[in-house]
Amino acid sequence: MKFREKIARFMDGRNGTDELCRFLLVLSLVLLLLSMLIKGLVGSILWALVLAALIYCYFRILSRNVYKRRSENEWYLRQKNAVSKWFRSLRDRWKQRKEYRFFRCPSCHALLRVPKGKGKILLTCRKCGRRFERKT
Repeated sequence: MKFREKIARFMDGRNGTDELCRFLLVLSLVLLLLSMLIKGLVGSILWALVLAALIYCYFRILSRNVYKRRSENEWYLRQKNAVSKWFRSLRDRWKQRKEYRFFRCPSCHALLRVPKGKGKILLTCRKCGRRFERKT
């Protein structure tokens, strides 16, 4: 039996790699580089974090509890999407800064976009319906 077939048979029914595992591997690589640059107690702590991330990553790869590992990966993907959505929102606001002003609703904190140069206007929040006045 070839080595590749043995590995495939061994990994049958196991979780394997996913997005969270890839993130943990990249994180451990970055922490490893930082631990090599920083000496002393902080470097030792970073080295311990590298080992913990690698151990957890390989535990996830070899785990047979696929349902639990998938739920962990889904949680990670939700967090990642929330962060990337926030950065996309910042980028879009930056691109639109010359034509629009952005305000937050005082009660529900929803983001409202208003064209610039309209003077004082009465805004109505689409989310909660509160009315407030702002200068554009």
